This record gives sequence, structure tokens and C-alpha cells, in this order.
Amino acid sequence: MSTIVPSWLWAVFVGIVVLALILDFVVLRKQGDHEVSVKEAINWSAVWVALSLAFAGLLWWSVRDGTGSVELANTKALEFITGYLIEKSLAVDNIFVFLMIFTYFAVPSAYQKRVLMLGIIGAIVLRTVMILVGGWLIAQFHWVLYLFGAFLLITGIKMWWAAGQEPDLESNPALKLLRKVLPVSQKFDGEKFFTIENGKRLATPMLLVIALVGMTDVIFAVDSIPAIFAITADPFIVLSSNIFAILGLRAMYFLLAAMASKFHLLSYGLAVVLVFIGSKMMLIDVIKIPVLFSLGVVVGILAFTMWLSLRTAPKLPAQHEPQQLT
Repeated sequence: MSTIVPSWLWAVFVGIVVLALILDFVVLRKQGDHEVSVKEAINWSAVWVALSLAFAGLLWWSVRDGTGSVELANTKALEFITGYLIEKSLAVDNIFVFLMIFTYFAVPSAYQKRVLMLGIIGAIVLRTVMILVGGWLIAQFHWVLYLFGAFLLITGIKMWWAAGQEPDLESNPALKLLRKVLPVSQKFDGEKFFTIENGKRLATPMLLVIALVGMTDVIFAVDSIPAIFAITADPFIVLSSNIFAILGLRAMYFLLAAMASKFHLLSYGLAVVLVFIGSKMMLIDVIKIPVLFSLGVVVGILAFTMWLSLRTAPKLPAQHEPQQLT
């Protein structure tokens, strides 16, 4: 694995991520049990997107300054933006699953922030490891790209067929296992993972929610990380675009949670994106698809899907009673 970005940009990237997480923690602790409004979610989403675009500009400048090539700088910046958009888009499906989990367990809005924060930290660590391993495999065995491409193609097809169908969390094997292993309380105890009832130490529903969110992170990381390798093999761009997409996940969740019904066709668009990226990866040695063209295709598919969602009546999900932890 090799990258043309200077070492100081690695340091800047790590510094930004650490500072962003500290800021998130400080804000989270200061606000306490606080329900995030749509306005607040929009403001924070704008901050994270602006920060990501500013970093893309810094990446462009560092490559141009280091190589003297404006064309190469443009290419690397476009790779970052395309990778960021793809990962951000795929995170939308992840968010819908989070919404389903929170709804199923009737998690109060004021408690959801901590769950999402811990999920983001877990996702950053997990994806860093998986990206480094994936990059090493591609560098050593080029044919791994074909496996990644086939995997994305199959995943896209499966996502298309599953779109519009409400997942059955009750039959989730991980949830069944957790219930068998852990004695679980019937109610939340603030944001605590364990509580004492009748002298016994019991897990709270919050612990089950955290466990399921973590497992969801693993599943979606397996889906999304191969997608970015279809855009670039540069480990810095793969990692940075992924992490910047994740940093804004918490704000984006509360924004999309309020608008989930309006974009009921978005899963179909994401499925098409995965099929396109998987096909691109499988044809990488036959057809060289420009990064700018890939960016245009992804933006076009998502924009059309969102427009079509707004033009058609959304399917209202079935109403569920709050989860009983028996």
C-alpha cells in the first residue's frame, strides 16, 4: 500500500478526528439527556459536510504542492469526494436500521445520542482495521478486487429485493442469543447498561441496543469498505473519506429520522449504486471509468431516487407495540 500524500497530512487527519470526537463528547456531556431537534441536526450536518469539503481542499493543495501536478491534485480530490459521497450514501441504509432498532426497543430520543456516539467510535476503529487489511490484500493479490466487485454486485441485488420490506428484528439470531445469555430488565435505567432489581444485577435494554448497533456496524462495514476500493487504492483516501463520512453519522441520523418516510425509495437507489460500483470493480482491468464519471453516476442515481420518493406517496410502516423483554 502506498500513498502520495505527505506525512503531515496524516497527522492533520488524525488530529481532526480526535478533536472532532472530543468536541462531540463535550457537547454530549454538556447537553445531557437532550432530544436533538431537526434544526440542530441540520446545523451539525452542515458543519460536518463543510469540514469534509475543507479537508478535500487541503488534500488537493497538499498533492499539488508535493507533486506540482494540478491534474493529479484534481484526481485525488475527486477520489476523496466520490468516496465520501458513496460512504455517506451507504450510511443512510445503516441509519434506517438504527432507526428500526431504536423504534423496536422504544429507546427515548434523549438516550439515543450516547448509543450513536459509541457506535461511531466502534465504527472508526473497526473500519480502520478492515481498510488496512483490505488494502494489504489488494496490494498482494490483485484478484481480490474481483471478489470485492462480485460481493458488491450480489449485495446490491439482494438490497433491491429486500427494499420496501420491513426487517423482522424479532427473529434476529444475535438478539435471541443475547436474551438467552443475559437476564434483561423490562425497563431502561437512564443510559445505564446494567441495573439492580430486587437485589439482582440485570442488563438494561440499552445494552441490547448497543450490542445490536455494534453488530450492524460490522455488517455494513463489510458492505461499504469494498465500495471505496473501486474508486481508489490509495489507503489515505480510502480511510479518510470513510472516517469523515462516519463523523457526521449522529447528526445525519436525527435529520433522516425526521424525514425517513419521505425517502422511502432510497434503498432502491443505494442498491443500484452498489451494482454500479461492483460492476466497475469487476471491469477494472477492461474499462477504466473516470472518477468524475463515477461521481456523476452516484449523484445522479441518488438525486433521482430522492426526487422520485418525494413525488410518490410513501409507504407507511406498520405500527409496533414497544418491545417486551421477556
